[in-house]
Amino acid sequence: MLLLILAARCSYASDADTISIQQRLRQALAQYAPKSGAYVLEKGEESLLARAALVDHAQNTINVQYFIWSNDNIGLLASEALLRAAERGVTVRVIVDDLLIKARRRNLLALAAHPNVNIRIYNPKHSVGTSRLKRLWNTASDFRGVNQRMHDKIVTVDGIAAITGGRNMADEYYDYDHRYNFRDRDILLLGPVVTQMEKSFDSFWNSELSVPVEQLLTSGPKPMPPEEIRKIYDELHDYAQEPDNFAPVVRQALLNVPRQFTTILDAVTWDDIDFISDIPGKNSAQRGLAGGGVTTRALVDVLQQAQKSITIQSPYLVLPDGGLEFFAKLIQRGVRVRISTNSLGSTDNLLAFSGYHKQREKLLKTGIEIYEYRPEPEIQNTLMQPTAGTREQRPIFAIHAKTFIVDSRHLYIGTFNLDPRSANLNTEVGVLIDNAGLAQQVEQGILIDMAPSNSWRAGQDKADGEAPLRKRIKMRFFKLLPLTPVL
Repeated sequence: MLLLILAARCSYASDADTISIQQRLRQALAQYAPKSGAYVLEKGEESLLARAALVDHAQNTINVQYFIWSNDNIGLLASEALLRAAERGVTVRVIVDDLLIKARRRNLLALAAHPNVNIRIYNPKHSVGTSRLKRLWNTASDFRGVNQRMHDKIVTVDGIAAITGGRNMADEYYDYDHRYNFRDRDILLLGPVVTQMEKSFDSFWNSELSVPVEQLLTSGPKPMPPEEIRKIYDELHDYAQEPDNFAPVVRQALLNVPRQFTTILDAVTWDDIDFISDIPGKNSAQRGLAGGGVTTRALVDVLQQAQKSITIQSPYLVLPDGGLEFFAKLIQRGVRVRISTNSLGSTDNLLAFSGYHKQREKLLKTGIEIYEYRPEPEIQNTLMQPTAGTREQRPIFAIHAKTFIVDSRHLYIGTFNLDPRSANLNTEVGVLIDNAGLAQQVEQGILIDMAPSNSWRAGQDKADGEAPLRKRIKMRFFKLLPLTPVL
């Protein structure tokens, strides 16, 4: 359906297509006002195309907020698409967390030099403009501060359409990595909920924690020469037109988006949708690694209301203080709790898995049903499409989706992992929707992920032994470390 910001010039929308899509969208918004629209993006390819379609058809503004932005195929194509939007007059604002941004210094400065592009780095204590010595000092002098990251992932366009969910800007989130890809989940949003998302974005944009990239990287009074800026722009455009960087099916899908848009709108669910987000900095705690946040409290409130069932999908499963007792009480009053998470074989984060491994027996004793994702699940053939071309070896497929469903009616899709870091340190976002149809649609997908062909049942299957020996050894070493509060 729709993918990332990965559009080449051949995917340029004509003025007629853009007007047509904008008209259809505004007609739908008027028809269903004051409700908001939601369309769940389960596949990496459709989520990438969704971003590409929104960016290619933007007329006025694009706001982008991400935890990870890599200097790989997807990251470069995304940057080029935003540059093209800026070149046709769209105002582009980008906030990226400092911890895992991977971008060339010259590219960041060149993009920020465009009059329609503004880039800010959140909490720059690790990477951008930070020396190794300074990084070590930051960690030693302000351990809590360096661990407070912006985990938000949103794109908003023209104040009327947006996407949020688990996916960052890197190959592995859109089925483009040859060794490791994620089973993730995003949601396309339309209408009034986008206003809530832009309000949250503005709070981060105006925070003192978000620093203009020029302020971090520019040394001396001389700006980057115009000819060097132009060269970098040309390099990005040339990269986006290189056939090896695009699968033909993606190019064709982008060209077909205007014709598909009516079908997409027909599949949108319209209802009241609440966007929940943490404040910049997460909380006001000054010491320790606790503190909670807006998103944490909102999710606890929803889970506490459960009468029959809770279904959760989270890549990491490390309960913060009080979490074990919280779920035990729910189960004691008859609530069935099922959690889909990664196995040792599929996880991308051994530190987080070591924290889960410490708790696993206690979790199972409370009555929580845990399903650990296989590294090569059968559902991979349906969810992951080889958009990057033929693969000699089947890549590992791991859960990265963050979803909560209560009583098959209340649905959360966002960035919140079931771990102490999301609860207390990282800022998180997501949407809460009280809609049985949409909740059951997503829940059915998670139950399929839990099926024996896709997951091992923790406590019944010996999944750890299926992981490589090296991974097992590392995990057992990490278990010895007192890292739970930062996992």
